[in-house]
Amino acid sequence: MSSEWQKRIEGEWHGRPGLFDAEGNHVGFERVDRASVVEDGVSRYWMHTSLEGAGPLRNRFELGAHFDFGIVDSDQNRVYCGPDFYGTGQPYGLFVEANYYSPGWQADLRTWNQVLADGETQVYSSVLHDGWAVCAVFNGVYKRTFDHKTNPETQKFVDEWIALETQRGSRPQVLPTKEKGAWTGELFVNPVDQSDAGKVDVVIEHDPLSLRRARQQVTWTGDVERSYGFERLRDGARTQYEGPDVWGNAISYGRALFTTQHLMNADSRGVEKIRGREVLIDADTRELAVVWQLMSGETTTHFVHGLLTWESA
Repeated sequence: MSSEWQKRIEGEWHGRPGLFDAEGNHVGFERVDRASVVEDGVSRYWMHTSLEGAGPLRNRFELGAHFDFGIVDSDQNRVYCGPDFYGTGQPYGLFVEANYYSPGWQADLRTWNQVLADGETQVYSSVLHDGWAVCAVFNGVYKRTFDHKTNPETQKFVDEWIALETQRGSRPQVLPTKEKGAWTGELFVNPVDQSDAGKVDVVIEHDPLSLRRARQQVTWTGDVERSYGFERLRDGARTQYEGPDVWGNAISYGRALFTTQHLMNADSRGVEKIRGREVLIDADTRELAVVWQLMSGETTTHFVHGLLTWESA
């Protein structure tokens, strides 16, 4: 019997994730059609890919073949059995965190794949490592189909989506610089034991102070409650968090910001931190897909994930 995660990712998914070097520079795209399928009781994952770009990463990631690998399907651990990827992933509701190795790319990957509440959209990223050092990042947004091979209307939809992703994918994440407002939404909460703890209402109040600096106040209410404020400074692809309640930094790979925030307010007393990914799906609508890994010390306690929408003040 298929796992709940397997059911959530049925069908084919189509995207054109951007490829970035370790410094956050956009260097190419990879056109991808992929699916996780169950055939004769055996689970496998296939990916049809076409890489575009230049420089050493093109040489490294051009393999001349499509990916195909076996999976042990489970709601506790999805085990990738090779030959193209070896490792495991853990589902948390509509989000899966995976860590695996690619012999072809000679890289260790940490992949976050987030299905949004519409069930038709995936926000994807893979951070590739040589040991502990980042060597490259892929990230993008995928749409699902069930009849792409046979339906001209579906093929047209996918072509239009790929063209849109090409416009969005290389654009760096720059939050509003002269406009106050807030991101709001109801996010899912999953404890590290992979159970469903419920939801939280999140508000991120945003107040620009200059073209590179802004003040934010973040409030969670619901099954997990937190409140913290900070100033953030953007320096190219890098962002710094400069108190009073949060200290840390981040780096953007296009519209995806990867962040580490140490919470220093009275509630957390410096014990808690957030490792997160915040993806500005569309710079025009400013929809923000977030995944926050809430930690106590070095122990993960919860994953908080979902979509936030923008409203100007």
